[in-house]
Amino acid sequence: MKDITKKYTNGEVTIVWKPAVCIHSTICWKEATGMPEVFNPFEKPWIKPEASTTEKIIAQVKKCPSGALSFYMNNEADDNKEIAAESIVEVTPNGPLLVYGNITVKDKDGNETHKNKVTAFCRCGSSSNKPYCDGTHRKIDFKG
Repeated sequence: MKDITKKYTNGEVTIVWKPAVCIHSTICWKEATGMPEVFNPFEKPWIKPEASTTEKIIAQVKKCPSGALSFYMNNEADDNKEIAAESIVEVTPNGPLLVYGNITVKDKDGNETHKNKVTAFCRCGSSSNKPYCDGTHRKIDFKG
């Protein structure tokens, strides 16, 4: 999968979406947990930051379990800045391995990718975006 990054802004905050990292948890848009007025995968563009306040958008983006959604304040405009965080590894039930913090992932050819915030690694073995989770565990009913 291509390493695509899309950005959406309301002028004050910019939402950054990395589709290759998304595990399709639906937390961002489902009525019970999300903000369907801002995040609606059935419309284009699917993110409409002008539909809510900056504070509510930030709170919602912080709930993203994979780190596919992130944000930066436009007056700070440094979306590649590393976060200050200890490294934490969390095994999600029947889902990916979530690694929080600043990490470097080295592929089989020795290429390095720097990640910050949350990185979701595949545990089911069926992701088409290995080593990262692409949500396939839901389709195959992975248990583990």
